[in-house]
Amino acid sequence: MTAGTTSTRRPVLTAAPLRVPRRLRIAGREVPWWAAVLVLYAVSRLLTTTLMLALFITATALHWDFASPRMDPTFFTFSGSWDGSYYSQIVEQGYPTSLPLDADGSVQQNPWAFLPLFPIVVRALMFVTGLSFYPAGFAVALVFGAAASVVLFRLVAARAGVSSAFWATAFFCFNPLSFVLQISYAESMFFFLMFAALLAMIQRRYWLMMPCGVAAAFTRPGALALPLALGIVLLFRMLQARRGGEGFRPRERMSMLVAGGVMALAGMSWPIIAAAVTGTGDAYVSTELSWWTGFIGKVAFIPLTPWFLLSWRYLSILGALIVIGIVAGYTWILTRPSVRALGTDMVAYAASYGLYLFAVFLPQQSTFRLLLPLAPLAGARGLTRSRRARKATLIACIALQPVALVLLWFIGYP
Repeated sequence: MTAGTTSTRRPVLTAAPLRVPRRLRIAGREVPWWAAVLVLYAVSRLLTTTLMLALFITATALHWDFASPRMDPTFFTFSGSWDGSYYSQIVEQGYPTSLPLDADGSVQQNPWAFLPLFPIVVRALMFVTGLSFYPAGFAVALVFGAAASVVLFRLVAARAGVSSAFWATAFFCFNPLSFVLQISYAESMFFFLMFAALLAMIQRRYWLMMPCGVAAAFTRPGALALPLALGIVLLFRMLQARRGGEGFRPRERMSMLVAGGVMALAGMSWPIIAAAVTGTGDAYVSTELSWWTGFIGKVAFIPLTPWFLLSWRYLSILGALIVIGIVAGYTWILTRPSVRALGTDMVAYAASYGLYLFAVFLPQQSTFRLLLPLAPLAGARGLTRSRRARKATLIACIALQPVALVLLWFIGYP
């Protein structure tokens, strides 16, 4: 694939976004770049839907036990297993005003762990179309998955060029957990909002970044990475200006401060809302900890400890050393020249989101799904420049899709 026009890369961390050609040449024909991305996305969804449908039909015919039981076994309920049921409760019943407790008085799993924007959008579609929750959730996720793919391509192309953007988008669309782009989860909406906010940040359109970041804060946890990344970029540019490098106008600095502050407030508001509605000060944290009980028992939440708590419980000192190795390895990746070439803002975002996962998330089978907002890193030329590496990566992604579906639908949960 080649672009209709060419552009020159600037090998500086603060380089302006590259110009993305309006049309791309594919198989000898020129098409709008967004159309090429949507075709790629459609092919990926056709593959994943075929795999899921084949698995559903086979499991139903052979009476396999699903890891997530359901009263109404249809393909759409199959696609919306586990967390989809909580979104369904939110749509149909709203959030509970009192928290469910077990015999020991500990908070049980409940809908407060799930943020409201996705069910609000699904509810609106249900009202307009008359669809039930699971088909409507499927449709909303599918549309936002397409939007996320388009924005991801635009984002990576602005930093690494069209070829890298195409491959990064392909890895995103065909990744082993790409079923989240079409099930009744908030993931695809979250990807779109995070990628859109990051694109606005690299374009220095901070007023546009702000609504995307606020919306993301009410879609899934993790949006606090955006104001943190913006703060890092602000400090970096201030240091540059002091050293005689590129400066910025007071109005631009003010827009960064306001956008960052508003996004940070939005990111911290859901625990406050949960406390106000339920009358329990730690309603949100206690709800999140209820998902930890099956892995490490009942513990108190202390930031930056979850990975060590889990690893120490099962592997003792070896587990702690593995966690330290993972942190060191991720830091090493972010310092590679091919990653740094994506720009200070992209690296700041990746570092901030990685810090969020390390600080508050207990690693388990959902870890790989939660890594997908880091998809822009796949545009680093260290991966996309090698034809052998990108082909091997794409083949591995496709081959692992049915493996992931079997493991998560019949052994674990997605």
